[in-house]
Amino acid sequence: MAAETPRQNVVVQTAVPEVRVTITRPPFNPVPVQRKHLPNAGTPRANRAPTTNAPDGSPDWASEHTHQTVLQQHCAFFDADGDGIIWPQDTFRGFTALGFGMFLSMLSVLIIHLNFSYPTRPGFLPDPFFRLFVENIHKAKHGSDTGTYDNEGRFVPQKFEDFFNKYSNGKDGLTLTDLWEALKGQRVIMDPVGWGGAFFEWSATYLMLWPEDGVLKREDVRRLYDGSIFHEIAMKRARATKTKAA
Repeated sequence: MAAETPRQNVVVQTAVPEVRVTITRPPFNPVPVQRKHLPNAGTPRANRAPTTNAPDGSPDWASEHTHQTVLQQHCAFFDADGDGIIWPQDTFRGFTALGFGMFLSMLSVLIIHLNFSYPTRPGFLPDPFFRLFVENIHKAKHGSDTGTYDNEGRFVPQKFEDFFNKYSNGKDGLTLTDLWEALKGQRVIMDPVGWGGAFFEWSATYLMLWPEDGVLKREDVRRLYDGSIFHEIAMKRARATKTKAA
């Protein structure tokens, strides 16, 4: 294996002392060992979601979904029959299986399908059933997010690492306070849809995972991005419900 060249070891300045925000929000600036385990972090991955803590992503899950982008994999749980179309009732069943009550599940259906159905619809006419079309789900990407999905639905490790490096304050996850700072920090001007979408997504994520110590773990968030965590949560809740009923 070739040794690191001087060029690879060059120091990259990521902050300016006179601009405080560049100090308080440091981006991911990998050291050589991190570059070895996660090479080319800025290059989007089509069907895997690798990070420094999980350089292979979710191998078993990814091998079953090699034909899908990471964003499409994120949606796979809600497309239970695998036909590439997510009906409002599919989303409702998915959210209830993940532990959301009837009210929050219905609210999620309204938010998701009213906003994202038309962008994913083939052609120009809106879909009368407000369905989501997984083939075009990349068209539903909104602004003011982490940037971890690119505009084609691929996973960008650098953006994922940047987000946690900027807002986790050295922890292996994010508290509610961290998330609030992240939502403010990622906002871009004149983007109410993006602001609302980001707030809804992170609120739903926190409610679904509900960490006992109050910290959303980065590995759980990574698995949420590729969708591999949804089936696990649904099965755990189903077993718990069955145990209570026994």
